[in-house]
Amino acid sequence: VDAFDMARMIATARIVMPRTMVRLSAGRLSFSDAEQYMMFQAGANSIFNGDTLLTTSNPGIDKDTALFSKLGFVGKPAHKGPMLAPSELKGEVLISKYEAKAQTQYAA
Repeated sequence: VDAFDMARMIATARIVMPRTMVRLSAGRLSFSDAEQYMMFQAGANSIFNGDTLLTTSNPGIDKDTALFSKLGFVGKPAHKGPMLAPSELKGEVLISKYEAKAQTQYAA
């Protein structure tokens, strides 16, 4: 897959699933720093790092650290749990408009 097609897929995933982790993983070695930057700008917000992912090599942590420094990115701790919308963080969980309508009808 070329870099532009990958960026399109990432952007599509970001639009369709805005709160999901869109991760760059196996195969990053085949993309230049500029191409990886384009993928982050398209919506990727996570990477796998370390020496090997299953059978595919990954860039070393030193290379990833240098790339992030060059791009002006700051790493975060490993993600744990789902990414919640601001309303969900406040405890206002709305699963669907249909469910909300049903709850309103039966509450009366």
